[in-house]
Amino acid sequence: MTDQTPETTQLFLTAALPCPYLPGKMERKLFTHLSGRRASMLHQLLSDNGFRRSQNLIYRPACEGCNSCQSVRIVTREFSPNKRFRRIRRGNLDVSVTVQPTVATMEQFELFKRYLDARHAGGGMTQMSYQDYEYMVEDTPVQSVLVEYRLADRPDAPLVAVALTDVMPDGLSMVYSFYDPDLAHRSLGTFLILDHIEQVRSAGLSYVYLGYWVKDSPKMAYKGDYRPLEVQRGSLGWTRLES
Repeated sequence: MTDQTPETTQLFLTAALPCPYLPGKMERKLFTHLSGRRASMLHQLLSDNGFRRSQNLIYRPACEGCNSCQSVRIVTREFSPNKRFRRIRRGNLDVSVTVQPTVATMEQFELFKRYLDARHAGGGMTQMSYQDYEYMVEDTPVQSVLVEYRLADRPDAPLVAVALTDVMPDGLSMVYSFYDPDLAHRSLGTFLILDHIEQVRSAGLSYVYLGYWVKDSPKMAYKGDYRPLEVQRGSLGWTRLES
């Protein structure tokens, strides 16, 4: 297999499709494949320029006349949890955290399906089979892990959340996460982000990459709550989000 380098990498543009975040907008993506011995190097280089990984593809929005999707990362060394975040952490002290290799299990898949049916009914991912889930988790050319969250005080220690996470030289990149929809009172989605912040801090690293923040989208606006936050602004690089 030919190794990719920044000089030999080919970028492709998708056809325009309805935007999943902003009504009336059309979405296009710039993407390439990750393969070969230099996949991790290319992943880091493109991630630093606002790209995101999905299986063996890495992409970023390239929408005509719109730049609402902005890649963001939490500056973990300066992050100070507010009252709500501290309450969520206290409410999940009984949750154990285990870092696992990227190997799909039926237990994960059943939780994944319950999450999709409750939170994203009618979305394209709800039709995913177990094999599709295996590909999502295991088809990674870079260093990735599955972080499993369980209720440690229960005899059967049920699985309540999972995060598919890429390990970056300067932090962690949260690729996809899902959780038990029946435990809404625990705010597990928020807890997963707070836990990743602590993991990055413990490792002496700097950032949690959250993917794309869309200020005007109810689905994505929550990412703006984790301050300080840096936004990738093209030729300007990563800049602090002030408002």
